[in-house]
Amino acid sequence: MENEPTRLDRPVDEREDHVLGPSTAPITLVEYGSYDCPHCRAANDRIMTVRTELGDRLRYVFRHRPIPSSDIALRAAELVEMAKTPEQFWKAHVTLMKRSKELTEDDLRAVAEELGVEDTDARSADRDAAKARVARDIESAKASGVHFTPTFFINGRRYDGAWDESSFTDAMLGTLGYKVRVAALSFASWAPSAGLLLLLATLVAFAISNSALAAAFETFWETPFRLAFGNAVFELTLREWIDDALLSVFFLVVGLEIKRELTVGHLARRTSAALPIAAAVGGMAVPALLYVLIVPTGGPWTHGWAVPMSTDTAFAIALIAMLGQRVPVELRIFLTAAAIVDDIGAILVVALFYSEGVTMHWLLTAAFFTLLLVMLNRSGVYRVSPYAVVGVALWAAVHAAGLHATLAGVLLATCIPARPPANYLALARQADAILTDEARHRGEQLRYGPSEPALRALDAIHDRLMSPTERVLRTVAPRSSFVVLPLFALANAGVELTGDVFGGHERLMLAIAAGLVIGKPVGFLLLSALAVRLGLAVKPQSYSWRQLAGAGCLAGIGFTMALFIAGQAYPLDTEFSAAKVAVFAASTVSALIGVALMWKPVPGEAAVDRRVAAPESTPIS
Repeated sequence: MENEPTRLDRPVDEREDHVLGPSTAPITLVEYGSYDCPHCRAANDRIMTVRTELGDRLRYVFRHRPIPSSDIALRAAELVEMAKTPEQFWKAHVTLMKRSKELTEDDLRAVAEELGVEDTDARSADRDAAKARVARDIESAKASGVHFTPTFFINGRRYDGAWDESSFTDAMLGTLGYKVRVAALSFASWAPSAGLLLLLATLVAFAISNSALAAAFETFWETPFRLAFGNAVFELTLREWIDDALLSVFFLVVGLEIKRELTVGHLARRTSAALPIAAAVGGMAVPALLYVLIVPTGGPWTHGWAVPMSTDTAFAIALIAMLGQRVPVELRIFLTAAAIVDDIGAILVVALFYSEGVTMHWLLTAAFFTLLLVMLNRSGVYRVSPYAVVGVALWAAVHAAGLHATLAGVLLATCIPARPPANYLALARQADAILTDEARHRGEQLRYGPSEPALRALDAIHDRLMSPTERVLRTVAPRSSFVVLPLFALANAGVELTGDVFGGHERLMLAIAAGLVIGKPVGFLLLSALAVRLGLAVKPQSYSWRQLAGAGCLAGIGFTMALFIAGQAYPLDTEFSAAKVAVFAASTVSALIGVALMWKPVPGEAAVDRRVAAPESTPIS
């Protein structure tokens, strides 16, 4: 999916833009506003206060973004653009912002008189120039990711903070706290960031494992960490805490994403879900089949057939984002949906084939906690905290039962409730009424802060803005991507390159590599083509079969889940190390081939769009 723009699409041009303040000012504040917007009128006073405080350190720029549904807003913007001088423009600007409580036709007539033009009889050339000027600003707003007014940009970066004077001043002066927050948010919002951080953690683990610190590094991860209460003791090594406990957070996120895709996403409709489902099934079945064909039947490695089945979404999405416009949006959606189906398959495989001997009374305990989560869901409990408490208990029960504890994250995800969309207009009116009333008691606020009833009501409004599912996903997903997965890579990606790793493990490594490099794209293509041929799916014309094969190659980046399953499938350290080397090498080759296939489309290459019962469809070649 496309990233939301957070920077100005074009720099400030003092010949084109409306500017107050010196060009040498270290701070530039750009506002996209509308004269018919009450929030722009309120923010105008805040801006004037900040301009007075900062003086020549601030350059203020106003760009038009008339409210789309307001004809008077558009006419006001075009009228003020007929000013002949900057002084005339700013005088008309202030008049339109402050003359009346709401913008009226009288305001337009007053400004037209100030400018010496009649709004209805202006010269055609002047009117056309004004319309073109406003249209350029509207296009600029769209390209800069502006969705509402006012929207502010500070030194070219969109400002998403509060509009009060103190927050504005902190942002424009660049306090340390604000700089750290902006840098963190900018990195997190950059699509390749999660994949690059995961890659960095992998390289660090690999480098340390082949250095003089290798023994100390391994000893650190094997350090026991225990929780004790009286005679009850629960102990795991640091690596086990990451693999069994922290990775449950990753599985929780995966479960929530699957739930979202199946309910309101691209897997909710049969027509859009058929092709990625077919591709994902092929991308799981063919690699597993290749593995079984290469590895000796009945040998100690047979249990690892699921290692080359999985796709690492973080790496695949990072590469697609870096390819930019070379990858059609429809192909990005296809690969993301296929990765979700792949995750469903991986979860089922772990649950069915990679759990230890089950302890029945703990399994019944886990079933009890799952039932309790279902009851919370059915009872309309929308607070997240009860689900978190029961989820921790469920994790402990699943772990003690002998199932892999990360499955608790998936069970928890299925029980966290969704909720019908909120009435945003009603919530906005409620919040406005509360804050307006609080503003009348400003003196009391300075001493005691906002009233407790107001805070409770605002908390309730905030909670209602998102469903519990969305809230947990928004809160937990970044921590999974930027904390859990890098820690998992640090703890598990290290492999010491010795003769024991390669000696005697050639067929194991070949089976994994063949599954990822060959099996994934072949499976993607075969099942996708079959589904289209049978009329079960439709391939969009926006991408070609060659590009779909490239997506299949990117799906061969099997890092996180492949290492996770390998850790369960291969008990010996040398076998696990050999599997890791094969996964790393195969993922690298798959990434290179996938990028090469997508980098430059072949001229004249046509996509095949086969529809159900469509005789004019082009046959697959």
